[in-house]
Amino acid sequence: MKTATSGLACVVALVGVVIVLFVIALGGAITSGGRTSSLGVPGVVCAPAGVDPADLVDGFGPAQVSNAAHIVATGVEMGVPVRGQVIAVATAMQESTLLNYANTTVTESLTHPHEAVGADHDSVGLFQQRAAGWGPVTVRMDPKASAQLFYERLLQVPGWESMPLTRAAQAVQISAFPDAYARWEHPAALLVGALDNITCTSPGTPDSPPGSPGLPGGVDPHIRQVIDRALTQQGQPYVWAGGDAHGPTLGGFDCSGLMTYAFAGIGIDVPGQTQAIWQRFPPPITDPAHVQPGDMLLFSNNGRPGGIHHVGLYLGAGQMLHAPQTGDVVKTEPDIWNNTYYAREFIGAVRATHNPAT
Repeated sequence: MKTATSGLACVVALVGVVIVLFVIALGGAITSGGRTSSLGVPGVVCAPAGVDPADLVDGFGPAQVSNAAHIVATGVEMGVPVRGQVIAVATAMQESTLLNYANTTVTESLTHPHEAVGADHDSVGLFQQRAAGWGPVTVRMDPKASAQLFYERLLQVPGWESMPLTRAAQAVQISAFPDAYARWEHPAALLVGALDNITCTSPGTPDSPPGSPGLPGGVDPHIRQVIDRALTQQGQPYVWAGGDAHGPTLGGFDCSGLMTYAFAGIGIDVPGQTQAIWQRFPPPITDPAHVQPGDMLLFSNNGRPGGIHHVGLYLGAGQMLHAPQTGDVVKTEPDIWNNTYYAREFIGAVRATHNPAT
């Protein structure tokens, strides 16, 4: 969070409240292989039940999904956590768009199964691994073997599990464009969720259509996209001034940076400053009964716009996703309307979608 009057972090004085972390399930949980779990780490997601993975990411067809399945299966066989699988798939999305590349300068590569041909130095395969340090062409051109090489390097990076995806991928790949990996985190997370059969469930919402766990029927798909995109960042560290349209920066997000990232997925520019968010999307919605999923909730320490210091994304059913304060992580806050602190500080909500100001 950034205010116009100070550089203070988003301070949330909350005592005695049980924090419930959700993972891409609004009011629900993750079910995988018949088990339910709540995971508060970044990038762990779920996919709508019964979805065809080939329908999840625009521009990615069966061959690319098959290659992603090899990456995920290799991770499972090696015992790599889901977060690592997301990092691997996102990396391959950036490096090769999940196509197994041969190379015109590496004659041997043309004799192996491939879907595309490039000419970047001696880089081949899904991860564009080069001869120096990555092994023979036969290994680099094999989707599962090249994924194993990637995972072996990733697992050697200290603290990779808590790193932003861009830093973890860069630690392995040493790319000239490290920030490019960020754009693939959300699609990679959805794809891994589907391939790992991690299914979104949300009890008590039988009217929710497929693909919108926890949201009432008829919710605009753009709002679902905003919420899903934001939820992929659960567990990212709070960092003042962190986060932009492409993902975490400086090692994480602050409260307004998280909003900027969430809405960038549908092409809406949200300012990286809380009071500017209030001003950008009038009129405010001051009655909690009229707040809808996808609205941004603003909080003020004096009941006036000049005191606005914090923002969160409303998920519905009293839940808010936000980046609270230094030392904390992006997480879901339950039952905010019955919480003394949030009820007192709430000044109003703004709606960025379908708003003339956008």
